[in-house]
Amino acid sequence: MRIVGVRQTQGSGVMVAALAEDNAEVTLIASLADFWADPAGHLSRPPAGPTFDTAELEHVPPVLPDARVLCVGLNYHDHVAEGSYRDEALPAHPTLFARWTQSLTVDGAEIPVPANEQGLDWEGEVVAWIGAPLIDASPDEALAAVIGYSAFNDLTARTAQKRTSQWTLGKNADRSGPIGPMVPAAEVGDLRDGLRLQTRVNGATMQDASTKQMMYPVGETLSQISHTLSLRPGDLLATGTPAGVGYARTPPQFLRPGDIVEVEIERLGVLRNAVVANEQRFTAATTR
Repeated sequence: MRIVGVRQTQGSGVMVAALAEDNAEVTLIASLADFWADPAGHLSRPPAGPTFDTAELEHVPPVLPDARVLCVGLNYHDHVAEGSYRDEALPAHPTLFARWTQSLTVDGAEIPVPANEQGLDWEGEVVAWIGAPLIDASPDEALAAVIGYSAFNDLTARTAQKRTSQWTLGKNADRSGPIGPMVPAAEVGDLRDGLRLQTRVNGATMQDASTKQMMYPVGETLSQISHTLSLRPGDLLATGTPAGVGYARTPPQFLRPGDIVEVEIERLGVLRNAVVANEQRFTAATTR
């Protein structure tokens, strides 16, 4: 099963739906709030709502407006070694930053390059979706609360990111967080067993790694977070990216208008987005 968010008309409420294997149809499951009130229950039953052609609906992330999008930085040794942190000691705990839900978008969406940026940098990774409350959880309890996983591209505005020691601005550019359909955790398995992750730009492979290379596993990371803030169903954890990002290349390489970037993750599918010019930010903003 693959879970997506849809709207029947612009501005209407978001519904959670199951996407057919051929991507041609979606079957409604529940409203966004109802789904995240009992995600395990909804996933345990066949979707019983009406079915629509995929093209008839607007696709949006199935993310609650007040969800927390927590992200792990520097979670793969080879990514640390290739970048500006290579001469620093590895941190004992994961480096965490946050995205706002407004920065998220979906497979197929166009991603604008912000002003004052040469382009955007790609960061293919896996997102874990939280399906149960977590407060002071053990790593095993935290991992058991993960309801599903998605492919994600943590597209980064490097100029903005590197201006200060805080990464917030560079990690929250408009529509810079495309996320793929959620696949139930039971169909994915344990990331520690290794899922192949690849990122391609215009067909050329830029990242090729396995999730078994993560330094900070999902359960341990969520456990640590839960001892400071309470996690709720619908919150997300982006688990970090491996080596192969653009800014660390010689010369640096960035996504520019006209480029196509794909993130393909075993069992999670392919996330494909086109990069467009900054002017298209304004068009999208005025039509919301």
